[in-house]
Amino acid sequence: MEIVHIDANRLHRDRTLLGHVFEDFVATEVAKQLGWSKRSCNRFHFRTEAGAEVDLVLEDTAGQLVGIDVKCTATLQRSDFRGLETLAEAAGQKFVRGLVLYTGRAVVPFGEDLRALPIGQLWA
Repeated sequence: MEIVHIDANRLHRDRTLLGHVFEDFVATEVAKQLGWSKRSCNRFHFRTEAGAEVDLVLEDTAGQLVGIDVKCTATLQRSDFRGLETLAEAAGQKFVRGLVLYTGRAVVPFGEDLRALPIGQLWA
């Protein structure tokens, strides 16, 4: 992993960079929690040739999958779940749940087995 030197002013000016830092933060937090979790999981990234992607895919020893996308925004749109829907379709019965972690405050259902969760839910 490359360390990127970015100050607060640059992050404020360039929301693209902020999104990458936010994604890395979530991935690191999930990795830490998996270190002490009773359930063993592998971590992957999912991306199709068509460009649909999921930031983090957790697979347990039984082959069940949970997809986690990270969005550095307080409001979500249906399109923010496209990657998770593609993963669910590709994984079939192995797909358990898809989550979008975002900077909003509400837990919001977005269809069967798809939820938006505030970032604070990582520690709840």
